[in-house]
Amino acid sequence: MSTTILGIDIGSAKICAIIAQKDEDEVKVLGTGISKSNGLKKGVITNIELASKSIKNAVNDAKRVAGTHFEKSIVSVSGAYVKSINSSGVVNIPSREIGLREIDRAIRLADHNAEIPSEYEKLHILPYRFRVDDRDHIEDPMGMNGTRLEVQTHIVTVEKSALNNLQKAVKAAGVNIDNVVLNGYASSIAVLSEDDKNLGVGLIEMGGATCNITIHSEKSIIFNTFLSVGSENITKDLSYALHTPLNDAESVKINYGSLTYNSTELIEIPIIGEENRTKEISLNIISDVIYARAEETLMMLAKLIDNSGLRADIGTGIILTGGFTKLEGIKELASEIFEDMPVRIGKPRNIEGLFETLREPEYATAIGLILYGCGEFIPYEIDSNKELRYKNSAIQSGNRELQNVFENLGNDKNEYKAEKEDKPDLAIPTTLVNLREEKPKNVKGYFSKYWNMLTQLF
Repeated sequence: MSTTILGIDIGSAKICAIIAQKDEDEVKVLGTGISKSNGLKKGVITNIELASKSIKNAVNDAKRVAGTHFEKSIVSVSGAYVKSINSSGVVNIPSREIGLREIDRAIRLADHNAEIPSEYEKLHILPYRFRVDDRDHIEDPMGMNGTRLEVQTHIVTVEKSALNNLQKAVKAAGVNIDNVVLNGYASSIAVLSEDDKNLGVGLIEMGGATCNITIHSEKSIIFNTFLSVGSENITKDLSYALHTPLNDAESVKINYGSLTYNSTELIEIPIIGEENRTKEISLNIISDVIYARAEETLMMLAKLIDNSGLRADIGTGIILTGGFTKLEGIKELASEIFEDMPVRIGKPRNIEGLFETLREPEYATAIGLILYGCGEFIPYEIDSNKELRYKNSAIQSGNRELQNVFENLGNDKNEYKAEKEDKPDLAIPTTLVNLREEKPKNVKGYFSKYWNMLTQLF
């Protein structure tokens, strides 16, 4: 059975929409549309109407090329909107065998234990380390025997107001959102190899107005942060330094963007405010302006990674992706700044039907959104819909009743003593699975209803 998926990467410089078809194990790109971003600044929506028009233009172009409509849509959200926190959860295993229900319980308990500001909403709950009894660094606890399961999670939260604005802009463009995905997470899906995920890697998405850092270890994201600087800053620097209009500065960056020029060759550029006059500028001066901004940006990114305290977890080095990486010599400069860490440019993996222009680093997020919609994500995740995803299967609804119990108990959950009760486990899912508990029969009273459910917690 095939599914048609729309991925919309909402960036500060451009909107990229891709329609792809998932048929069993194959993914094929059917159409794409790209439009200039309006109504966005540094990853933040500043005008819903203008942003909506840009999104609609990109989506309509993609639909025209694909010649078909889409069944589900995945939309990116900028790191400018998000904050993250790590949390852990521990549950007892009465049946002594760990199944999907026990993993779900542990992750949701970690979710419940996290202190999230009221103005933020959870976007991703990403488990990155499991522990069974005294055994640490468990890659996947499914099917193991034990009496106690502990999980450490990385929780990505998003500003509620910013998320609402994003949803309004997309809905006004005629698209209903099925999932919202952090742009750095989507890029990692498109770019990272299994070795990168296993050994640890720092992925830096360098875009038009922002840079997003995600650090991966043990097949999951363990850290993410955001820098409000991008390639548009180079355009502004050139405009200021050369006294030329922004559009002409952008053309200079695109045509002569290099960190390695050693030439006295002169080019003519317009003078700002004097339409009929031009002046000659050396390529060396252009290179110096670009170099200064690129060096400063990379140094700030390196400092953010050092401040994370996770430099030792980055085994395979740094991967740069995004439109900023089109600058000639950026890899060599980054290698100097990150010192002993290997650096490489990351391009999205090849997919059938992928146009040549989409194989560049600036389209990594858009490709990652498509792959996410096709079922590629970390082994376990609670997504933006509060649903547990397990490998290549999405678990609809999740254990919502259990989640509601956590919310009702608040900080007093430890005052309750749960009885141990053996429960039959779920098999590993290959299709959509519902984790709702069956409603107990002959339960009387409000407290009895929740008492019955609490017996599953420990």
